[in-house]
Amino acid sequence: MTKRTFRHRLREIIFEAETPTGKVFDLFLLVMIIGSVAAVMIESIDSVKLEHRSFLIRVEWFFTIVFTIEYVARLFLVDRPLSYARSFFGVVDLLSCLPSYIGLFIPGGQSLLVIRILRLLRMFRVMKMVNHIEGGDIIMRALYNSRAKIFVFFMTVFVFAVIAGTVMYLVEGSYNAGYANIPQSIYWAIVTISTVGYGDIAPISALGKIVATLTMLSTYAIIAVPTGIVAAELSKDKDQSTDACPGCGMHGHLEDAKYCRNCGSKLY
Repeated sequence: MTKRTFRHRLREIIFEAETPTGKVFDLFLLVMIIGSVAAVMIESIDSVKLEHRSFLIRVEWFFTIVFTIEYVARLFLVDRPLSYARSFFGVVDLLSCLPSYIGLFIPGGQSLLVIRILRLLRMFRVMKMVNHIEGGDIIMRALYNSRAKIFVFFMTVFVFAVIAGTVMYLVEGSYNAGYANIPQSIYWAIVTISTVGYGDIAPISALGKIVATLTMLSTYAIIAVPTGIVAAELSKDKDQSTDACPGCGMHGHLEDAKYCRNCGSKLY
């Protein structure tokens, strides 16, 4: 096997999810992600950390070495390593490897614990693998394409919450400690509109209950809006290729695309 053929084969394994070996690699990486995140969670339990400190350190370095090898391999296999390194997932891959190395120079203390939390960024790798799945890629693309409409919807809901909270402050504020100020009243409105309903603040006057009822009923119309926005984008979806760019490793190109939309490299 020539060097070029070997490099191309490795690229298929690491960047392509449709090949049998690529699926096995993604499965292995998913197990590593879940294991590393579980280690972070377990390490946050003081009693477990004190009793199994040496074991947790070995586990941490095991995952660090695995992810470091993967990161270096990705840089080696793409034609434009700097493009991949500057990409979102390239930065995430780097940050997921750094905590253990930084810990060598920052011994102990709360600062080290904060640095180790960066390992949770490895969960973004799950999103990267989900993009290889046609259904997941369609959903992610629909959410991205509807981001402007969702932002407008978010601002509309926020304005509605400000108005509802201000009205409740005027109605209940004089004799109900739960609505002592406008920010606290807006907090109640957001909890009510989101249908969370903690129940820590509730109106007691008849007029306040009427305002609360109208706010709750309005919520049903509001909740349906983002669903319709995303559904409309899903209906516009076009087929996309699952092939990775040989230059930067990015997925999600149209099937008739000839060049990468991220780095401009020629696609296979």
